[in-house]
Amino acid sequence: MSEPVPVQVKAGRHREATLYHALAGAGAGDGRTLEQLRANARTAYAQLELPVWRRSGFWTTSLQSLDLDALEPFEHDGAAEHDGAAKHDGAAKHDGAAGATGAAAEPSGRLPDVVARTLPERPRAGRLVQGADGIVSIELDPQLAERGVILCSLEDAFRDHAELASRWYSKRLPIDRHKLEAANAAFWRGGAFLYVPEGLAIEDPFEIVYALERPGVAQFGRTLVVGATGSEFRLHEYDLADDFAEYPEDERRALHAGAFEMYLQDGARCRLAQVQDWGAGEVYDVSTRFVGVGRDAYCHWLPALLGGHLVRQHLELAVSETGGEMAFRGMFFAEEHEHLDLFAVDLHETGPSEGDVHWRGIATGESRASFEGLIQIDPGSQQTHTYLQIHSMMLSPKARIDAIPSVLVSADDVSASHGGTVGELDETAIFYMQSRGLDRPTAVRVIVEGFFEALIAELADEPLQELVRAKLARKLAHAREDIESYATSR
Repeated sequence: MSEPVPVQVKAGRHREATLYHALAGAGAGDGRTLEQLRANARTAYAQLELPVWRRSGFWTTSLQSLDLDALEPFEHDGAAEHDGAAKHDGAAKHDGAAGATGAAAEPSGRLPDVVARTLPERPRAGRLVQGADGIVSIELDPQLAERGVILCSLEDAFRDHAELASRWYSKRLPIDRHKLEAANAAFWRGGAFLYVPEGLAIEDPFEIVYALERPGVAQFGRTLVVGATGSEFRLHEYDLADDFAEYPEDERRALHAGAFEMYLQDGARCRLAQVQDWGAGEVYDVSTRFVGVGRDAYCHWLPALLGGHLVRQHLELAVSETGGEMAFRGMFFAEEHEHLDLFAVDLHETGPSEGDVHWRGIATGESRASFEGLIQIDPGSQQTHTYLQIHSMMLSPKARIDAIPSVLVSADDVSASHGGTVGELDETAIFYMQSRGLDRPTAVRVIVEGFFEALIAELADEPLQELVRAKLARKLAHAREDIESYATSR
């Protein structure tokens, strides 16, 4: 095996401010093999501390309370410790090559209860489910497989489609910005790989699911998606967990450190939706997601982030080639004591290009939510047109939302602007609905659901729309007393 390329990582606590650098990648095209990348990531992991993000002195997201030693070992089946590589702080041993070049474990076939209970029954092009212990099931329409579609574990992709997978793997995702990104790059297993070949249009969606059936585990989800020239498809990702209600309160902790990358080649089109709901357990979610849009390609990306004890996500959508277009939509709902920290980037690396960013969010209970949205237009990206807006609503006197839209422009023939609002329930609207026969709780629910409806409609998929509406309705019902007491106090 080739020797790993040395890496230099500045040890110490990671603090990321609002200064931004586009995700630079750490893989495809720089000559390193997967084994070398894993070894480099293990080195970075051993040197880095758990991250703390600070923003302008008024916002802090800290992972310092996360005890990795308390999480269940996360180990490749039959893998020996790799050539003196450092152990995952009591949480995992990994052979850097075992998951990529050896045979992956056979899927168990039994869906976790939270998946069977949540996902709608509907036609699908294919589905891959990964649980706490690895890949659970993989399904692909045989006719699509005959036409060249690939849906498999990322491990199997490196074994059976190595040239294709290595061309794109970690092209833009870094491996050494902070400890949990390094952990993902070093310790992932299973993973998901989707390839849609040139010129193929597929109506039914693909589904990729990461599920946590029990607490006390670390899950490193790794997804790579490639849409070849002229392809057209839909992809739905679900991040789900059971409530862990049967476990003692001090044993409900789990970690999902995710990494997602999608590359759309010339003229490809994708509608990407993400539904995340980690339930009532103490789930930490620290994930990095990148979508790259090629020449004359288009992506509609809508994350729905609906729950997690502490969630910190970096979401980056980059128009990388001339004529690319994107619509970056998103919604979030924070409740009780949840902490949500989102950094969403609309990046234009060339022009002409088009962009449109629209997010909406709600906070109830004593939750904290921060959305930082950035438009960045690089030098030479002339004739770029984009707009970013964030609208938020606080439904509790103790909830807090910080909305920070910003623009960094390094070209002079562009149009780029941003705006944001923070609001509360409108008593006039509530009174109007009551005058039309609705009781007050129903009026409040209709207003809040209507707040999200413009974005839900853009999912353009009825089963997915109904799923998101149902989740929002349950969260509103759960927070009903809190919302009502706040509304009447005003």
